This record gives sequence, C-alpha cells and structure tokens, in this order.
Amino acid sequence: MTSFHAVAIPTEIAEQVRTTGKSPHYGFPAHREVAAGRTPCRRCLQLIEHRQEERLLFSYDPFRELGQPPLPGPVYIHAEPCTRHSGGGAIPEQYQGHLLTLEGYGADRALLKEIRVSNGAEQEAAERMFCEPEIRYVHVRSTEAGCFLFRLERC
Repeated sequence: MTSFHAVAIPTEIAEQVRTTGKSPHYGFPAHREVAAGRTPCRRCLQLIEHRQEERLLFSYDPFRELGQPPLPGPVYIHAEPCTRHSGGGAIPEQYQGHLLTLEGYGADRALLKEIRVSNGAEQEAAERMFCEPEIRYVHVRSTEAGCFLFRLERC
C-alpha cells in the first residue's frame, strides 16, 4: 500500500481572496453568495453548509506551484476563515462514494493516467496510481462538474 495525503489550496491563496475580494494572480473579482447545492471548500475540504454559510467563488490555478502553462478554473472556499485540511492518508470522507476523476501527473506536468471512480473505489484507485513510480501527484476532480477539488501527494 502506498501512502498519500490530500493537499488543500495554500493558506496564502485563501487569505488573499478573503482580504482583496479578487482572484490571486488574475485579479478577477471573487463572487460572494450564500451556498446553494453541494459546495466543497478547497481549503478545509469540508462542505459549505447549504443555505447557511457564505462561499467565495474565484479563479484558481492548481498547477501554479507545479509548472507551466497555467490552467485556471473555478473553485469555492468558505467566505469566513476555516482551518486548512491537514492531510491524512485517505480521500476525505466528504468525497468518498462520489463521482471523481483522478488524474495522475508525471514530470513536466504530463498527464499519465486518468481513472474515473464511484461507489467508494477512490481510495483503491489512488493507491494503484501511486504504485506507478512515474506518477508524482494526482489531481482529484469532480467528474460531474469537471472542477478541481484537491491534490494527492505521496507521504
């Protein structure tokens, strides 16, 4: 079994969006609203409470610290400060059993493998990916919405 952990967006990114009301590196306005529907926060990796909590929508490039060219897309975070996800050796519970796409990347951001999972197969799929030494990290995306959720890295 290969050890891995989930990596949420950096603290600096969330703080910058909350402080400036703008998307880091792009300057686009962040959109603030009361959560509607299933909304995962990319910082704490918990769900933003439907009709109870506010969320911020902004453009984020999950490859920014990993290489070029940029590939930004929309993400949500809690509008109010939340604690960054601390890792752990499993897919966070809120994502288990949902339709996910795992994308395994190698050197120079080359997409080496893509697996679509559902019904609780995400943990096993991630472990299989990390058994391949050329895979350096895995992006986990929503299969339905296509958006970036979090990154997996070896421990």
